[in-house]
Amino acid sequence: MAAAAPDCTLVIFGARGDLAKRLLVPALYNLETAHRLPKAFHIVGVDHGDCDDERLRKDLGAFLRELASDKNSEFGAAKIDARAWSALAKTMRYQKGDFEDAATYAALAKTLGDRSAIFYLAAAPRFFGPIVDQLGKAGLTHEGKGVFRRVVIEKPFGDDLASAKALNTRILKVLGEPQIFRIDHFLGKETVRNIMAVRFANGVFEPLWNRLHVDWVEITAAETVGVEKRGGYYDHAGALRDMTPNHLFQVLAMMAMEPPNSFDPEAVRAEKGRLIEAIAIKTREQALRDSVRGQYTAGTVGRRKMVAYRDSRNVDPKSNTETYVALKLNIDNWRWAGTPFYLRTGKALKARQTQAVIRFKRAPHTLFQALEPAQRPGANSLVVRIQPNEGLSLLFDVKKPGPEELNLAEVGMDFRYAETFGAAPATGYETLLYDCMTGDQTLFKRGQDIEFAWAAVMPFLEAWKGAGEPCFYKAGSEGPAEAERLMIRSGRAWRPLPS
Repeated sequence: MAAAAPDCTLVIFGARGDLAKRLLVPALYNLETAHRLPKAFHIVGVDHGDCDDERLRKDLGAFLRELASDKNSEFGAAKIDARAWSALAKTMRYQKGDFEDAATYAALAKTLGDRSAIFYLAAAPRFFGPIVDQLGKAGLTHEGKGVFRRVVIEKPFGDDLASAKALNTRILKVLGEPQIFRIDHFLGKETVRNIMAVRFANGVFEPLWNRLHVDWVEITAAETVGVEKRGGYYDHAGALRDMTPNHLFQVLAMMAMEPPNSFDPEAVRAEKGRLIEAIAIKTREQALRDSVRGQYTAGTVGRRKMVAYRDSRNVDPKSNTETYVALKLNIDNWRWAGTPFYLRTGKALKARQTQAVIRFKRAPHTLFQALEPAQRPGANSLVVRIQPNEGLSLLFDVKKPGPEELNLAEVGMDFRYAETFGAAPATGYETLLYDCMTGDQTLFKRGQDIEFAWAAVMPFLEAWKGAGEPCFYKAGSEGPAEAERLMIRSGRAWRPLPS
């Protein structure tokens, strides 16, 4: 069992918001049950609205119990341990304050004194720069002997290359790079972190993980939910900005990066950065040819009827914002030259599934020429399931039993985390919060890596301007037919979403 983190105070800007309620507090609860929180730990929730300590604890506790009763939530706990929640709740206090008012930070300074602190920016992105500026002006970023001050910045980190560069420049005037933790909760998920172990610890995989043996790689992040209450944000951002330069590219980096010299944070982050920097920059014509943007119409997801995106709250009725995107990318380095990487993400799809698939090249068919084409050996696949049903599957061909002539069938060797190790409740934030408390930046992004990601995404954003309506797909489907054709053009196909 990992040791408890060093003593500190966690200051959450936006403590009454959805992120804090749905993910941060559940993660802190899970850390409490695992005895990994500091012995002297305090939470200060800062927000604009009227509230007090007791109401904050009551509201967060009620929401936590609601999450525990929802089997589809990311929380994972089946019930709440009263002792653990009581211990966590006692650490909480509330401070009302305007994020751009110096008085808010003066009050924080009195509360913190000379204790170590982590400032978590769970607020709207427009406040990221102002909050960091005010922390600096109030002297709250100063570190002394045995005292650390760190800032956690959520996504989206900018909404294009120019704004990401501007935000990096702004915060680096106040903070040193070791104080900045640019978070992506996908990197806290066990199966994402396990990718490095699978790749580099197994002689059966490591020699094959390159352009000589891999036909293509696909990464999928499919959601069954629509835009829900995020229409105002989402209609500006869209699926590409919301998911691709952060979540999808981070999984891509783990799947494709070179082996680091060690597990030192800077060694790992350097290799991830080199991989993202190596993504080929598309021309406008290439970006249009190698991308599909879709938008869902009314339909049924499971048993739930869903209105069309354009009919959602706070969405322009004539909006061309994409709720689905599929991309074909290439990586300009020795390991992956000529191997395409296909990425897709979308809302209101038939199943919730985040996974990465390595599709190996087919074996020569000389021995199987007498078989019908459909019966010949297929391409082997390694499927990394990130969520749900976290685990790995290796798919390969075997002979069907029986005395008749040779017939092949695809079978799978399946590993599931829950079955092998037991299902530990996790949102993905537990590891990241703990690492921030201990100062480990391995799973956090560098500023230049974010800029590399935006540089690769910008050609698609620019090419889509004035490109007309997106491709429409029915809610509850696998997405637009055009995404299938993106693969078919090169004789490939997406791995189907589960039914």
